[in-house]
Amino acid sequence: MRVLLVVLTCVLISCSSSKNTTVTPEPLKLYEVIPDAKEKKTLRGLLTKEQITKDTAFGWYADNLKYFHPDSTVVRNIRSKTDQISIVLFCGTWCHDSQQLVPKYISTLEAANFPEQKLTIIGVDRAKTTIANLHKAFNLVSVPTIIVMKDGKEVDRVVEFGKTALVDKELGAIVESIK
Repeated sequence: MRVLLVVLTCVLISCSSSKNTTVTPEPLKLYEVIPDAKEKKTLRGLLTKEQITKDTAFGWYADNLKYFHPDSTVVRNIRSKTDQISIVLFCGTWCHDSQQLVPKYISTLEAANFPEQKLTIIGVDRAKTTIANLHKAFNLVSVPTIIVMKDGKEVDRVVEFGKTALVDKELGAIVESIK
């Protein structure tokens, strides 16, 4: 009986002490930070909106929103089709075109209450490559590129400054065309 009590006590002590040494695994990182001589850093891979909007290395985000107000018609179009579409946004945190346009895209989507889980942001390096060859799967040529998807298929895209340089209106027209 005494031996059983000693063994049971040892087991209880070892179990309770192991709880104190449990290591929480790091969250899965689907991106990498690439040191960049010209920019503070470059992000490559699957990104969150917060990584772009909140990182102090990307002060260009807030700077490029100072005089931008999302077009109400575009916001209405996106809001009316939110349940039908998803969006893939390729950008380069090093790219001046991305620095100008990505804040406008994200601001427009936020105004439309577009769900974050339906927005996939993919960062590319200066060679416009990304993890898992996503750049090839989407036939990426230039950044930024915003792709509107429906049922897993591309509807259309706006590349860099688009055809008219009114990228938010071009995005709205793509969304509006969806039946």
